[in-house]
Amino acid sequence: MNRIVKNKKLMHQLAGLLVVVLLASCAAGNAGNESQEKQAQLVEYKQQLHELEVKIAELEKELKATTEEDKVEVVLTELQPQKFEHFIEVSGSVEADQEVNVSPEGSGQILDIKVKEGQRVSKGTVLATLNAEPIERTIDEVEINLEMARTTYERQKNLWDQNIGSELQYLQAKSTMNSLEQQLEGLKAQRSMSSIVAPVDGVIDVIYQKQGQIASPQVPFAKLVNIQKIKVYADVAESYLTKIEQGDEVQVYFPAIGKTHTTKILMIGNFIDPNNRTFRIRLDLQNKDNLIKPNLDAVVKLRDYVAEEAIVIPSILIKEDFKGKYTFVVEAEGNSQVARKVYVQTGVSDNNRTEVTQGLEAGMKVVSEGFSQVIDGTVVHINS
Repeated sequence: MNRIVKNKKLMHQLAGLLVVVLLASCAAGNAGNESQEKQAQLVEYKQQLHELEVKIAELEKELKATTEEDKVEVVLTELQPQKFEHFIEVSGSVEADQEVNVSPEGSGQILDIKVKEGQRVSKGTVLATLNAEPIERTIDEVEINLEMARTTYERQKNLWDQNIGSELQYLQAKSTMNSLEQQLEGLKAQRSMSSIVAPVDGVIDVIYQKQGQIASPQVPFAKLVNIQKIKVYADVAESYLTKIEQGDEVQVYFPAIGKTHTTKILMIGNFIDPNNRTFRIRLDLQNKDNLIKPNLDAVVKLRDYVAEEAIVIPSILIKEDFKGKYTFVVEAEGNSQVARKVYVQTGVSDNNRTEVTQGLEAGMKVVSEGFSQVIDGTVVHINS
């Protein structure tokens, strides 16, 4: 305020001096030959005029600088259409693709355990053997009887081919031989049951029994786990049933190991759980490093919305008053740039970004920095 008052006083002085100079000049012209004293006075007045002009210029410069300082500095962001996606997160659980409890097909005492916990085995590998001595003795006995039956059958056949002997004797010998052959096959099959065999490829996770104990089909001998490939199951709220599809790409994050995997939805369940109103989805993952373990917690990130050409701004730029939601743009008014309030309609928000469905268009520039310091009509200075 003092500067403005001072400036006004100087302007009045300048006007007075101009009048005096004009009067002096006119007097000099009319008089023709003025005295040296008036010439000197004229020079003095001109000198004073020059000094005042310098002071006025300095004050105007100061006033202009003060005006610039009063402007709010802002940064603008030009809006361009972009792809916008919204995601939801649900909890998932991990299961091994193959996790089986291995039991013998027959009963018997465990004579020898051929594997250790943590050992990787292939399908068909013998894990342990059971006592099969009674079956071995029976096999030996049947083999002896079978040998005798074959000899008898061959003799009866030779006689029958020569039309010697009765047909009944020939048929009885053949029947006895066939019966013993089948009995021997059955015993050998029982003997094979005395070996506990791996049904799939995998790792021996737990061996439940020890050498000398009695094994039976009702008691698990070992747990065999294959985690080269794992399954992830997640329960999704029924409200998203029409928003996700089989084959959609998803992300699976495992907090305990800090790993993220990308895969696709393999299956969408056809049953809604009446207790929590959810349906189940299944994802399959390769687990080459074996870091993902059964029952490990998983976070499944699913996309439930996508817009290919959307106007999106940071959610923090959207404010609200009694009329609705709004943000700020900058418009030119005369020689000034002024912040203006623009009311908008918003759509989906995700990850601190919000889709604007009405009110903003591509090419418009919104105030992205300094927006908290402006109101409608604030004069701004745009920083590039």
